[in-house]
Amino acid sequence: MARVRFVDVTKRYGDGGPEAISGLTLDIADGEFVVLVGPSGSGKSTALRMLAGLEDISSGEIWIGDRVVNDLDPRDRDIAMVFQNYALYPHMSVRENMGFALRLEHKGKAEIDEKVHEAAIALELDEFLDRKPAQLSGGQRQRVAMGRAIVREPQAFLMDEPLSNLDAKLRVQTREEIAELQRRLAVTTVYVTHDQTEALTLGDRIAVLRRGRLQQFGAPDDLYLGPANIFVAGFIGSPSMNFIAGQAAGDAIELPFGRFALDDRLRSALEAGGGGRDVIVGLRPEDIHPVAPGAGGLQFEALVDTVESTGADLYVHARIEGASVDDERIEALVGDAEGVAPSRAADGAARLVARLDPVTRTHAGTRLTLGVDPDRVYLFDAATGAALAGARLEEDAAIAGAAPPSAAPS
Repeated sequence: MARVRFVDVTKRYGDGGPEAISGLTLDIADGEFVVLVGPSGSGKSTALRMLAGLEDISSGEIWIGDRVVNDLDPRDRDIAMVFQNYALYPHMSVRENMGFALRLEHKGKAEIDEKVHEAAIALELDEFLDRKPAQLSGGQRQRVAMGRAIVREPQAFLMDEPLSNLDAKLRVQTREEIAELQRRLAVTTVYVTHDQTEALTLGDRIAVLRRGRLQQFGAPDDLYLGPANIFVAGFIGSPSMNFIAGQAAGDAIELPFGRFALDDRLRSALEAGGGGRDVIVGLRPEDIHPVAPGAGGLQFEALVDTVESTGADLYVHARIEGASVDDERIEALVGDAEGVAPSRAADGAARLVARLDPVTRTHAGTRLTLGVDPDRVYLFDAATGAALAGARLEEDAAIAGAAPPSAAPS
C-alpha cells in the first residue's frame, strides 16, 4: 500500500500541441479510494495511464510511495490495473488466469495456489477455479480480472471503467463488491469512471476533471452540497441541478418569474463577492416541493409537461408559467457536463426538473405551486461560474469544499 501523488502533472501531445492534462495536483492517502470522474475527453483515463506508466508525462512528477516513478516501466511501479475489457486468456482456467502474473514473477507453486485460493474465496470464485472464461458471466469474469490484480498484493489498484461492459443490475452488484473488497484490503485505489453515481457511491474522495483541468477534489458530500463551480454542480447529482439566470439587486434576486428575497446567508455570499451582479441560481430537483401559494421563500407557478415514475419518486418536468429565459450563459459555463437538462423549452419558456414524493400524484397538464427552502438555494457567478453559496448544513454552516492537497512531497 502507498500514498500516490500527482505534482503539477501536464500531458501534452506533440511540441506545442494540445494539453490532455494541465497542471494536475492530487494527493491520495495510503489506503484511500479515489475516483477520477468527468465527461468524455476530460483526461481522466489519461491521468490513470500516466500513473500506470502507459503514457509519458510532459512535465511534473508522479509519486508512488516514496519514489518518483516518471521514468519507471509499468512493471516496476508495483501497481495492478483492471481494465474495462477483462483481458483474460480464454484458453486458461480461472485459476491459471489469476495466478499468471505470479508465475511470470517465478513464484513457487505452493505460494501461487495459496494466494489464488484466498483471492477466490474473497471474490466468491472458489467454485469456478477450474472453469474457462467463456463459462462465466460478465460479472464473474470481471471478478477474475480483479482477482488477478489482488494476488499480486500491489501498492495500488488502478481501475479504468471496470463496470462499463456490465448490465445495469450487475453493475450495482459488482459496485458493492468492489467497495466491500477495497475496504477489506485497504489498498490505495484510483478508479476512473464517467458515471457520477459510481463516483458518489464508491469514492472516499472524488476528483472532477473537465478538459484536462481539475475542477474540485473532495469527499462526495463536499462536491454535492458545496460544488466549487457551476460545472461541478451540474455534473454531480442525478437528475442534474436546475439553473436559472438572474440579477442580484439590493436585497433580492430578479428572476424571469419574479423577485426572490435574499436571506442572510445569500446576502453575505454576494457581499463577499462584491455586491450586485449577474448570477445563476441553482436548484436541486430533490429540494423542489409543492408549497401553499404565498408561503414565502423562492416559489413559482409551474405547468407539468411530463411525469416519470420510478415508484419511489416522481420526476416532474415542468415549465415555469409566464417566464422565458435566455440560457446561452448557462450553456457556455456548464458546457460538456453530461446529463444537464436545458433550462428552457423549445418555445423559450423556463423549465426545470423536480423530484417529488409519489403521493403528489401529479400528471401532465397539472398546474403546481412549487418552492425551495432558502437554505437549499445555490448561487453562482454568471461571468465565471464560480460558486458563491452552496447548501446550508444542519449545523448552520455552508460547505466550503475540500482543502487543496499538498503539491510538494514530504
